Amino acid sequence: MLFTSLEFVILVLITFVIYYLPGGRTPASNFQMITLIVSSLFFYGYYEPILVLLLLFSVGINVVSSYLIIYGRPANRRMHAIWGVVLNLAILLFFKYSGLLGSALFGKDTEVVAFLVSIPLPIGISFFTFQGISLIVDTYRNRDLESYRSLIPRLWLSHARNVLLFKSFFPQLVSGPIVKAYYFLPQIKQKHFGEINWEYCFRALTLGYFLKMVVADNLKDQTGLIVYPFFEAESTLTLLTMLFGYSMQIYADFAGYSLIALGLAALFGYQFPINFNFPYISSTFSEFWRRWHISLSSFLREYLYIPLGGNRHGWFRTYFNLFITMVLGGLWHGAAWSYAIWGTFHGLLLVIERIVVNHVTLKPHVLFHILKVLFVFSLVTFAWLLFKLPDFSHVIAYVRAVALNGDRPHNVLPIALVLVYSVPVIGYHIWYLLRESKMAFLQAAQSRSESLLFGVMLFLIITNSGSSNSFIYFQF
Repeated sequence: MLFTSLEFVILVLITFVIYYLPGGRTPASNFQMITLIVSSLFFYGYYEPILVLLLLFSVGINVVSSYLIIYGRPANRRMHAIWGVVLNLAILLFFKYSGLLGSALFGKDTEVVAFLVSIPLPIGISFFTFQGISLIVDTYRNRDLESYRSLIPRLWLSHARNVLLFKSFFPQLVSGPIVKAYYFLPQIKQKHFGEINWEYCFRALTLGYFLKMVVADNLKDQTGLIVYPFFEAESTLTLLTMLFGYSMQIYADFAGYSLIALGLAALFGYQFPINFNFPYISSTFSEFWRRWHISLSSFLREYLYIPLGGNRHGWFRTYFNLFITMVLGGLWHGAAWSYAIWGTFHGLLLVIERIVVNHVTLKPHVLFHILKVLFVFSLVTFAWLLFKLPDFSHVIAYVRAVALNGDRPHNVLPIALVLVYSVPVIGYHIWYLLRESKMAFLQAAQSRSESLLFGVMLFLIITNSGSSNSFIYFQF
């Protein structure tokens, strides 16, 4: 079920009304949790009800593992944590990577591989698997802290209900952000209608739906030209513009969906951390990863990079840990070598950047800063080609066409439309820079014009949304 579909809007409205119904519910928090759980399971199984069984099986693993870490025999805590993480990863590996691993082991043209490739990828499996891992690891790390142990009820059914809500909560179930256990569990309590921050919800939902429906869904009709072999007929300028447009599209699509998730969660009394913080103003690749898909970046840093040793064991281990974290982060996005290459590319950029920063000192200058932003954006945008064309041979063909098609006639209409629908993303980042400039007159002007801008966004959502399209990150 898409966030942009009518049936989803109806589901949210019905859930919201029931969730905040007045009356003598005892206890009210249980009623609200059950309401959210039922709606979330309906949401997840709307198109494929069988997937609910997979989600419940995943929840069961995490319930048992985390409960035994706290209340099982102390000598077995480490074993319970290891098996919990292993089973989570096993589910993810089977559904997401069995085809890739089978091809590497048995070759592409075998019946075994054909069967493995035919297994459909459950939507959101990467997100709810990582959340399950966070629950197990956080519980093991904090097993002796009373402040955390209190989050794991002694009553097994209460714990199962909490974990089910944590992993199935529909605003973040299929698209993130990846909410960690220690962030979500303390928020499970009775919610009150009068505590809703309506301004925050309105802003997050309006901006999110605008980025998704007006910007991303219109851009996808133009960037659809990036399909093999059709792009080989396009000019260099057209191809570069399409790639630029895809960079705008993937940001608007993912950031928009994340904002919708934040707004929806807030309607039901839950706060999620921001997932995007204007990444295209980054002047370094490390800054980019502090601003892009923040929940994934922080998960990889907290549960992979630091456990590998982080920067605590010398420069070689630091670079190796950074590199391997990015490679695995690339593979998280999909079972194709192009995603591994994408992660490798970003890993190399981060390692090279760290080496340069450690050995070269440059005086800050505005012009130099702008050039660095353009350089980072250009390489990040080039790397998105590996997302759009998962077959690496098609990526090579695209680069070859960019190099050789300089004399081809330009496809003017798609170029113009890409530029038009990219303006909101560019303007959004400029708006942030102006807001952070600390110039009083600019901040005052922005404050006066915000209401008008949100009104324009609402108008464009109604009148100029693109054709409905699934969330890009559904495939990951």
